[in-house]
Amino acid sequence: MSVINRPDVLAEVDAVFDAYEQALVTNDVAVLDKLFFDSPNTLRYGATENLYGYEAIRAFRAARPGKGLARTVTARVVTAYGDSFAVTHIEFRREGDPRIGRQTQTWVKMPEGWRVVSAHVSWMEG
Repeated sequence: MSVINRPDVLAEVDAVFDAYEQALVTNDVAVLDKLFFDSPNTLRYGATENLYGYEAIRAFRAARPGKGLARTVTARVVTAYGDSFAVTHIEFRREGDPRIGRQTQTWVKMPEGWRVVSAHVSWMEG
């Protein structure tokens, strides 16, 4: 049976998630592209878009404006299952927006490191 939330695995996932978050709010597209698994099976459901495959996600990131990306994470839950699978959940707020943002990411440890294989972003009224 796999161990849930091994401290060493949680530390790895926390670190890569922190790198993702920093890249997101600074619009570091190269890092964002690196952290998504390069596969046609990778998907991202955004607040206004459904992206199927790494290339669609990459194209979305490249075309997205680099403004208005700052956010404050208000809740964060990371759960690791074994040593190569994890899920991150956050709630976040953007200044001036009364809504609450939610993000879920599924991470898998590949030979090249931890990569997002599935992501979902949504909003709910605050």
